[in-house]
Amino acid sequence: MLTGRVKYVAISYKFELLMAQSRVKPSKEYCCDFTQDLPEPIRMDLEKRGGVEGLISRIPEVSALLASSRLHQALADPIRLTILNALHAQPLCVCVIKGIVNIAASKLSYHLSILKEQDFIVGEQQGNWIIYSITDRGRRALKCTERMGM
Repeated sequence: MLTGRVKYVAISYKFELLMAQSRVKPSKEYCCDFTQDLPEPIRMDLEKRGGVEGLISRIPEVSALLASSRLHQALADPIRLTILNALHAQPLCVCVIKGIVNIAASKLSYHLSILKEQDFIVGEQQGNWIIYSITDRGRRALKCTERMGM
């Protein structure tokens, strides 16, 4: 049985494989008869957009959807949001971040790697220390979460 992070990674990996292999295509077997079953305002708006095919053409490419999904996944964890908020206040070393979020070093490393992968933070070697700071992209992402109701 899969648990914790392993389960998440397995599900995420399966989803990304399915998305990479698929293309959004209009189906000829629609759920309803567009000439009769749709409410009039929906049917008219759909016609203005070129039907289902026109609507589908407005959906971003799978690669863009996957990138957006990874960005949102990075922001979906309260530990990572805590780290971003702490780094927004000032650059910090790992030991201070660890004290703030109160998790094992290996888990902290995992969360920091996700934030670095999305270019939300950077780590700079200063002697024996790695000092982490938030990037402009990290500030913008944090600001978006605040506007969304934090």
